[in-house]
Amino acid sequence: MQYLALRLPDKMMRYLATLLCLLLSLSTSAEAKGFNFTDHMGKKLTLSDYKGKWVLINFWATWCPPCLKEIPDLISLYESRNDVMVIGIAMDYSDPKTVLKYVKSMAISYPIVLGDRKIASQIGPISMLPTTYVFDPAGNPAVYKVGLISRESLEEYMRDYSPPKPQNKDRGPAIKRKEN
Repeated sequence: MQYLALRLPDKMMRYLATLLCLLLSLSTSAEAKGFNFTDHMGKKLTLSDYKGKWVLINFWATWCPPCLKEIPDLISLYESRNDVMVIGIAMDYSDPKTVLKYVKSMAISYPIVLGDRKIASQIGPISMLPTTYVFDPAGNPAVYKVGLISRESLEEYMRDYSPPKPQNKDRGPAIKRKEN
């Protein structure tokens, strides 16, 4: 059996990736009800504590190269913007010493939660690492991204974001198309 390789233009690929993220975010909106975590310092973290801020939940591991590559951008975003809260969920739950050593060596300033599947289930599915969930300032699930993210892409998303409008149950969800 032969497979046909299809090469799409970069603009089309970006459009399809954005559409996929939008569809994935719509599917998570019914799932996420908030969270209740305890970070590595013993501090309780809940979504309602960060009302008025963007909340980024980043699932990562010390053995994951793309995860480690995006951490400096997350640190920079967290330290430079008062309207953003970043929470890292380290999925190296069997080796907390390695995680804490890495957190110290990278000078990660945002809260780190030692995670597992039970912790992850409070947010949504994690099929691979890194995965980042973003909640808007009203606490609504906005989008999630599987794979490497950058500060630039996150800031662009937050700048262009339009909060969800109440839906008429009889008409189904309305999807606003982004004009190019």
